[in-house]
Amino acid sequence: MIMGITVNAQEKDCTDACCKKETTFKCNLTTPEFRERKATVIADLKSIMKRKKELKNGYAYKFSGSDDVVAKLNEFIKTEKECCDFFSFNLTISSDKSTAWLEITGEKGVKEFIKTEIEM
Repeated sequence: MIMGITVNAQEKDCTDACCKKETTFKCNLTTPEFRERKATVIADLKSIMKRKKELKNGYAYKFSGSDDVVAKLNEFIKTEKECCDFFSFNLTISSDKSTAWLEITGEKGVKEFIKTEIEM
């Protein structure tokens, strides 16, 4: 079984039925793989997360900017972009390496997917 969420999206300022579209977000991992990932990689990131900030189209997460944490974030992004290709990632590291911000965003509905499926 593939984890997924379906969202009915409508283009801004369009009332025509032709503008309505259904978007389905699906993680390409099977359920056991997804559960394992949530129990390990995602749980590890949640345990070291310092802050979560809600964005219009996703979330931003604050972490330490240490080399070890940045390596974990890079590995997370590398793997996540393969299983959830509808995410956009932005990793920003402060010049003094004290903080790192990871933004996960996407089109309408991605925010709900992050909240309910990844629980991050």
